[in-house]
Amino acid sequence: MSDDAGQMLLIYDDPSDHRSLSLDDASSTEESPDGTGLSLEAVNDVIPYIGQRFLTHDAAYDFYSMFAKRCGFSIRRHRTEGKDGVGKGLTRRYFVCHRAGNTPVKTLSEGKPQRNRRSSRCGCQAYLRISKITELGSVEWRVTGFANHHNHDLLEPSQVRFLPAYRSISDADKSRILMFSKTGITVQQMMRLMELEKCVEPGFLPFTEKDVRNLLQSFKKLDPEDENIDFLRMCQSIKEQDPNFKFEFTLDANDKLENIAWSYASSIQAYEIFGDAVVFDTTHRLSAVEMPLGIWVGVNNYGVPCFFGCVLLRDENVRSWSWALQAFTGFMSGKAPQTILTDHNMCLKEAIDGEMPATKHALCIWMVVGKFPSWFNAALGERYNDWKAEFYRLYHLESIEEFELGWRDMVNSFGLHTNRHINSLYASRSLWSLPYLRSHFLAGMTLSGRSKAINAFIQRFLSAQTRLAHFVEQVAVAVDFKDQATEQQTMQQNLQNISLKTGAPMESNAASVLTPFAFSKLQEQLVLAAHYASFQMEDGYLVRHHTKLDGGRKVYWVPQEGIISCSCQLFEFSGFLCRHALRVLSTGNCFQLPDRYLPLRWRRISTSFSKTFRSNADDHGERVQFLQNLVSTLVSESSKSKERLEIATEQTSILLSRIREQPISSLSLRDMSSIQRNF
Repeated sequence: MSDDAGQMLLIYDDPSDHRSLSLDDASSTEESPDGTGLSLEAVNDVIPYIGQRFLTHDAAYDFYSMFAKRCGFSIRRHRTEGKDGVGKGLTRRYFVCHRAGNTPVKTLSEGKPQRNRRSSRCGCQAYLRISKITELGSVEWRVTGFANHHNHDLLEPSQVRFLPAYRSISDADKSRILMFSKTGITVQQMMRLMELEKCVEPGFLPFTEKDVRNLLQSFKKLDPEDENIDFLRMCQSIKEQDPNFKFEFTLDANDKLENIAWSYASSIQAYEIFGDAVVFDTTHRLSAVEMPLGIWVGVNNYGVPCFFGCVLLRDENVRSWSWALQAFTGFMSGKAPQTILTDHNMCLKEAIDGEMPATKHALCIWMVVGKFPSWFNAALGERYNDWKAEFYRLYHLESIEEFELGWRDMVNSFGLHTNRHINSLYASRSLWSLPYLRSHFLAGMTLSGRSKAINAFIQRFLSAQTRLAHFVEQVAVAVDFKDQATEQQTMQQNLQNISLKTGAPMESNAASVLTPFAFSKLQEQLVLAAHYASFQMEDGYLVRHHTKLDGGRKVYWVPQEGIISCSCQLFEFSGFLCRHALRVLSTGNCFQLPDRYLPLRWRRISTSFSKTFRSNADDHGERVQFLQNLVSTLVSESSKSKERLEIATEQTSILLSRIREQPISSLSLRDMSSIQRNF
C-alpha cells in the first residue's frame, strides 16, 4: 500500500463544527431524507478534504467507500446527530473504519453454548464527518471532519475485495445460483461455472463460496409446516402442467405431511420396459427436513441408469415402507419388479415380503461392502485387504457348495468365528451372495461400475442445497438432465462402428438387434465360446474349457422348440447367453439366436415404443420419441457399409423432400416447440 493512500496521517477538522467522536456508540443506518442524487464535481477528487460538498449523505458514503477500498479498508455508518438531539432532523453523520470501536463483552448464560468468534474491531479512529448545510434554500452536505490514521494494517488490493462491504451477489447472480442448485451441482462447481461465464480469474468473483452457501441456507430457514404446504403445492403445480406426473402423500392426525412419493412421466414409461430389476436406495436423508429418502433406479438397454421414483418418509418402520411400496407400484399400474435390491434393513425386508411376495428381494452388494471398513478394519488390522479379496472371490463363485466350503475356510483362516458382522452376513447370504442369486435377473446392477454410475446420478440432486418445496422440481431437473445425457450416450453408441470379431452369423444377427452396450456383453461370450469344447451326453451337453480334462457346465438344448439353458445360469442372471450355450448352438449349426435369447429390454427399439406411438396417435411427443429411435437405428445400420450409406442418404433425401411439401398449419406452436426440443 502506498504511503499517500494508506499509512499516512491525514487529520482535517473544521473548528466551526467540532464535536467529540465516540466510536463505541452504536452505528446508525438512517437513510437520506431527500433520496438519492448526484454528487458535485468535487467528489472526483482522490482524497476527502474539509469543505468537500455532496448533494446527499449517500453520495458522501459512496465516495468515502471508494476511497477506503483503494486504501485497503472498508467503512460503516456510525452515528447520526440532529437539531436538539438525535432524531430531531438529521444534520450530521459519521462514517468510520470497519475496525472502529470495540466489541462489548457478552454476558455468559449458563447452559447456553457461546460462539467465541474473534472480533475485527480494534478501536481504529479513522473517520469522515459530514454536516448538512442550507444556503439560499439549497441543501448540501459538506465534509467537516476527516482522519485517515489507522492502528491496524491495511489490506492489499487482492485482499480488500474479500471484506464483507465489497462482497455482493446481484439479483441476476442469485437467480443463476438458485438454478444451479436445482441441478445438484456443488457450490465449488457453481463458482467455477460463473467464473467461466463472466470471464474472470478463479477467486475474482464479487462474492465467495461462503456467501453462496449463506444464500442457499437462507432458503431453508422457513417454517416446516409452510415448507410442507409449499411442497404439496409444487407437486400440484407440476401435475397441472403434466397430467402424467404422479404423486401420493399421507397426513398425520395433525394434518402435517407424513409421507410423500412421486414419479415423472418419463420414469413411468422407462419402468414399463426396464422395471424388471430395480435398486431401492434408502441410504440417504434429505438434510433440509431430516427425512429418510428412498430412490428407485434401474438400468436401460444402453446400460445407463434410469430414474423411476422418489419417496420421503417421516419414519422408517414397516408401516411406512409398506406405504412407499404401495405408492410405487400404484404409479406403475400395479406392476412389481422381478427383483428389487436394497440395503440391509429388516423393516424394509418385512414390507417387501408383504407387499411384493412374487418379487425376489436381494441385498445390493455395494451398499453392503460400503460398511466393511467400519465393521472389519479394527478387527482384522493389516489382514483386512487380504480378507476383502477372499470375500470377493467367494462372492463371485458359481456353486453354492463351493461357497459354503470356502466361507467356512475363510472364517477359520481369519479367526472370525465370534464376529457378529460375519455371522450376520452368513445368515443373510441367500440375499447377497451370487451363487444364491444367479437364477434371478439383476441386469448387471451388482457390478461396481454400475453402482458408481447410479451413485453419481443420485448424488447429483442430493448435493443440491435448496428448499424442500423445490426438491421435487430439483429432482425433475436432474432427471431431465440425465435423460438428455442418456440420449447423447445412446446416439454416440449407435454411431460407433461395431467390430465383428468371430465372423459367425450369430454375431452379425445379434449386432443388428441389440444395443451396442448389450451386444458388447454378448460378444464377450461369443469370443470365449471358441475356447470351449462340447460333448453330447444322453441328457444334454457337457461343455468345458479345452485345457480342462474334467468338470464343465451342463447345457440342455431342445432345437425344435428353440430352448437352451445352462447350469451356469448367466442368461437368467444377466439376459445374455453364456459361452457354454453359444458353443452348443454353434456346434449344432445354429446361425441365428432364437428371439427369446435376444430380450426386448436389451434391443435397440422396444415394441413398447411402437405400441405407445400407435395408441397415442395425436401425441406429438410420443411420435417424436418413436421417430428418434428409428433415426438412431437408421444411422447405425447405414454406417456399416458404403452401399448401405448410399441407399440411406438417397432415400432420406427423397423422404425429406416429401415432408417439406406437407403443410404445417395443423401443428400448434406447442407441438413445434416440443419437436424442436427433442431434436
